[in-house]
Formats: sequence, structure tokens, C-alpha cells
Amino acid sequence: MNLKSSPILIILLFSLTFFMYCESSKKETKQIAPLNILWLVTEDMGAYIPPFGDNTVATPNLTRLANEGVIFPNLYSTSGVCAPSRAAIATGMYPSSIGANHMRTTSNTKETGLPKYEAVPPAQVKMISELLRQKGYYCTNNYKEDYQFKAPVTAWNESSKYAHWRNRPNNQPFFSIFNFTETHESGLFEPYGFRQIETRHYKSGDRNYKWKLNGLPDSKNRILEENNPVHIPKDTKFKVPPYLVDNEVTQRDMWKLYNNIAEMDKQVGAVLKQLENDGLLENTIIMFYGDHGGPLPREKRLIYDSGLNTPMIVRFPKKINAGTKFNQLISFVDFAPTLLSLIGEKPKEYMQGQAFLGAYQSKKPRKFIHAAADRFDGFTDAIRAVRSQNFKYIRNYKPEQGYYLPVAYREKIPAMQELLKLKNEGKLNEIQKQWFRENKPKEELFDCKNDPFELNNLADNPKYKAKLVELSSEMDRWLANIDDNPSLAEADLVKKLWNGNDTKPTTASPKISIKNGEIFLSSSTIGASIAYKIAYGKEVDSKSWQVYKQPFKIEKEEFILKTKAHRIGYEPSKIIDLKN
Repeated sequence: MNLKSSPILIILLFSLTFFMYCESSKKETKQIAPLNILWLVTEDMGAYIPPFGDNTVATPNLTRLANEGVIFPNLYSTSGVCAPSRAAIATGMYPSSIGANHMRTTSNTKETGLPKYEAVPPAQVKMISELLRQKGYYCTNNYKEDYQFKAPVTAWNESSKYAHWRNRPNNQPFFSIFNFTETHESGLFEPYGFRQIETRHYKSGDRNYKWKLNGLPDSKNRILEENNPVHIPKDTKFKVPPYLVDNEVTQRDMWKLYNNIAEMDKQVGAVLKQLENDGLLENTIIMFYGDHGGPLPREKRLIYDSGLNTPMIVRFPKKINAGTKFNQLISFVDFAPTLLSLIGEKPKEYMQGQAFLGAYQSKKPRKFIHAAADRFDGFTDAIRAVRSQNFKYIRNYKPEQGYYLPVAYREKIPAMQELLKLKNEGKLNEIQKQWFRENKPKEELFDCKNDPFELNNLADNPKYKAKLVELSSEMDRWLANIDDNPSLAEADLVKKLWNGNDTKPTTASPKISIKNGEIFLSSSTIGASIAYKIAYGKEVDSKSWQVYKQPFKIEKEEFILKTKAHRIGYEPSKIIDLKN
């Protein structure tokens, strides 16, 4: 069956995925088995792997996953950098609609003159993991968070380098995330030996394993793995994007990039082997993706496709639709509604994305994806983008300044240093010089199909006037719909998030009341999540904070109840104790 030529059929099949996997008992009744969900998330990842057409380095584990699953070539992050994009994934909201668009909001205060602040979504917004916890899922994150806000204690059952589905009680259904950092931009810095920090995933869930403070395993505990990746020789000749200089320095960075991918693939294999060994492979939906586009100069932090497009693979139980491709446009804001849809829950009304799988999969495929670029560390810009299947429209709100931002972190990359060196020597060609123009056009339009590196601006070409108007109008619609004002100064944004106050708001402490033997918890802060723990003597009933959903009873006469409240973007409340 050629599902590429039958998008309606593949959508229907995906929509039925949740309902097709049933656990039948010997009794006459049948129950739908709750599907587990496993996310494998790598960093700074373009489509540099064989399932997406790049055979430079072998990735046996991802290739197997793709052969047994479905590949999605048209996934786009909402920003070319991690924290804003992860905010979109965690909430189902565009970063620029909740104050999560500036990359870093709790640092660079000296450069910006701004106080530390966090994104503040509308009161009803919860992290997707908290919503799944409320539906009985055991939710783990190993181990990076980075959402432009502090996760409430209600967000995860556990979030640490030990977090693992293996720690769940009573075979609960689980939602587990494993983050892989080998492919991060910093893997291109010098000095460089293959990044081996991810040995931790072989020990994930083992709470007796001893770790150094920096997260590296002790050298005595480092183990040799049977499935070592095949590293590419240093004398390999790599294909270099035209916006970089093809010389020895850039070739070495490409060598690092691909060997880091091989290391990441090994770690993906370790987690998949644990899943298989636990007998959970065929009742788990597995999703692999990157947190935005590639790590190279003119990729990360930009909203060209090189900074936004990242590969995604989804493997369904029993290899449903194995070996197929789904070409629909997908945005990171679609992840949260899709996750709810896959567990049979209707997406929340406030979510700005749409489900692309599951029971509530949208009837209308996405026509556009949207993205934003604002401050990166100490340097501010304001750019918005909208992309259709084949065209990208970019609007520059600061055309008077150049594209290139001298972010110190990026300038640790040797290929970036080489670009700057050759720029100063006047040795860059016209394509390589584009990034260093002193100003930029107000509007840009690219034919992404015929110009995948987005180098030929068609905005002033009369032939494409209709396409320019179409995408510009779509951008206006989107900005108004999510209440995004790209010209708003960041200082004014902070005041807006803080309701005109000069200080960060604090979540009101929970109030505890007991009626007819039931305990009621509340907070006067609208939208606050309330967490609690119960201790009997010295023994705590649960290692993780429980999400308060409704009044509950405590059967034992002697107990200590601990509770706290936290609205996203606010300071969390103090812990309140009730002793009985």
C-alpha cells in the first residue's frame, strides 16, 4: 500500500491507532489497554540521518525505528533554539504568546538590564505532563527541562538523571522522556574527543549508580558497550552547506557533527533495548525528534529551515504503518494536543496547536507553520516567519540591524570562528557574506522547494506577489490570534506578564480545610497547581508530589500533610504542613 499517495487513509489509520491496541482477557469483556508513550529527544538536530536521506553516518537504531515506524519530514520547531521550543512542546502554546520567546529570561540580566523573569501562560495552562498525571500516567523526564519557566512540582513524578518508567508502581501506564545531549552545539567546541557523557542512559533507573557532580559516571563505573557506533574517519570528505566555508576547519566540525550523531544513536539503542527487555515495546508509542534544527552556524537560532526543521520518527505498537512517510506540516505546538488525543482525551481549548494523531486528530491538515526569533543571550532581534508546504515568508521588525548576532557561545564553534576570520580578510563569497549584511530587508520570501537553503529572496519579484500577499496576510492573522506584538520592548513584556507590577508574582500558599473527614485544598491564585504529600511517622506515602484533583480522605489517624501551590511563571508558594 502506498500511503504517500493516500493521505486521507493514513490519517484515518493513525486516528485509529489508540483504539486498535486492546488487551483481551479470557472473560467476555475487553478493555482498551492504556498505551505507554516514550519520547526520545535529541538536541540541535537537522535531517542528518539515513531515514531522511543522509547516509553519511550509520544510525542502526534510528534506522530500525524508522523501518518499523513512520517518518515525518516536515516537523518544525517554533524557534531555532531549545528553551522557547521546549516551552511550546510543554504547553501547546506559541512561545511569543506567553513570554517564552526570549532566550534566556533568567540570565544575561547585566546585558539586558532586565530582572529575572519567566514565561507566564494564561491561568488555565498546565504542562502536558501534569495533564497526563491527572489521567493516571506515571510521567518521567530524564533529565533536561529548560522551558523558560520553572516546572511546578506537579509536572513530573520524577525529573532527574535517574528518572525512568522502571520506577513506576503497579505497572502504571507511563509517559517518559529521555533527552540526549551528544548532538548539542557544544559538541563542536574544541578540544574535542567523542562525546561520551551519555553512558548514563545505560544506567537510567538505577538509583544505586554513583554519579559525579557534573553528571559523568565515575571512571571505574564506565562500561564498554557491545553496540559501539562506527565513527567516521577524519579524512572523510563531507558535503558542506553553501553558507559555510568548505575548508579543513569546517570539515572537522562536520566530522564531529556526524560522529556525535553516531554516539546519540547508540544511546537511543540503549533505551529501546531496556523497553524491549521489559516487554513493553508493543504497547508503547515511541517518538524520536530533535528540539530544533542543526547546530552549525546559520542553523541554530535562525528561522530558516536549517534552524527549524528537525526529523521525527513515530513507531506504533505492532509496527502499524511501518515504513511509511507522512508529509503533513507539523509544529511543536501540535505535540501537546496530539499527546492528549493519543490517550483518548480531547485537547484543551486554550492550546494553539492541533492534534495530528489519535482520537481527536484534526480533520484539516495544517497549511502553515509559524516561528519567531527574538533575543538570544545578550542580543536582541525581532523576526517572525510563516511557512507553507513550499514557501517561507519572513518579516524583519528590525531591518536596520544585520542578521548576525555576536553570541559568544556560538563563537566557540571553529567553523564560526573561521567565517569571522575570512569575513575580516574579505575572502567570503556572495552566499557566505549574506549572513553578515549590515541590514536586512523588511520582507523575505523563499521558494523552499527549489531553494532549500533560502538564499534567493523573491519578495520583490512581481511573479511571486500573490504568494507574498497570501503569507503576509497569514502572518497578520496569526500574530493577532496569539496576541503577539513583535515590536513590544522586552521590558514592557515583563510588565505585561507581571500585570504592571515591578516584582515577580508569588503563588498564594494553599489553604487546607477538613469537612466530613475529607481534606480540601485551595489557593487564591487563579490557575495554581496544588501538590501534596502525606507522611505517616517518618515514612512518606509517595516519593513524588501528588497532583491535587479533588477532596480526599486520609485513613490513618496520625499523619503529616505537606502541600504547596505553583502557577507557571510565578514564584512557588511555601510548603504548608498539617499535622494530625
